[in-house]
Amino acid sequence: MTHRILLVDDEPGVLHALKRLLMLTPCTFDGQQFRLQVDCYTNPENALKAVASKTYELVVSDFRMPGMDGVQFLKAVREIQPQAVRFILSGYTDLQGLIGAINDAQISRFVSKPWNDYELVSAIGQALAYRALQVETERLADEARVKQKLVSAEEVALKQLEAEEPGITRVCWGEDGSVILDPDLQAEYERLHPNG
Repeated sequence: MTHRILLVDDEPGVLHALKRLLMLTPCTFDGQQFRLQVDCYTNPENALKAVASKTYELVVSDFRMPGMDGVQFLKAVREIQPQAVRFILSGYTDLQGLIGAINDAQISRFVSKPWNDYELVSAIGQALAYRALQVETERLADEARVKQKLVSAEEVALKQLEAEEPGITRVCWGEDGSVILDPDLQAEYERLHPNG
């Protein structure tokens, strides 16, 4: 099984170093080995578009980026994919920023720059193992809820589908009752053709 990880940093050199580390170093925890697929973005807005369409198990974000800082970015990630583990990476020891990251974005780990390769890969392995345990616990809880008739099997299936394919269960309806497949294209069409 491949575990998808998202790296976001406005410095391409940092992204290249992190990706190289994660591709070359075995990521293990407690006897489990995790095969990683790593996606990299220098722009947090573009990364959020990816988060809206792909499931990420772990997201690592730089703290200081132009336009959107790491706390804002990871807070948005939490809204879209609450089960994704979130790390913040920073060369600065900004106590207020760290408090914001913990409270607002609910990060799991603060990693300082420069990072220790072994510690970072170990932390990622530990986070992936913990996330797998959380997902399994939630699955068992959903199973119990269905048996107790607290939720329907369909509701659980929709929840699972949304976790696997973010955004798939949300439907954008047009004024005439039609389904809008791409809201951005619809907005552009309405702008160019205001009278229909």
